[in-house]
Amino acid sequence: MRDIILLRCNQCKRKNYSTTKNKRNTPQKLEFKKYCRFCQTHTLHKETKK
Repeated sequence: MRDIILLRCNQCKRKNYSTTKNKRNTPQKLEFKKYCRFCQTHTLHKETKK
């Protein structure tokens, strides 16, 4: 039921994090403010496809 998703940085467009989510409970795309080691700052990360 839970699918693995990747989180991509909005500034450098690199895939930094992976997590899981239940698509039935949260159909919209996830957005988190996380640390990007390439940008060396906290940026917005959005859900992407594998």
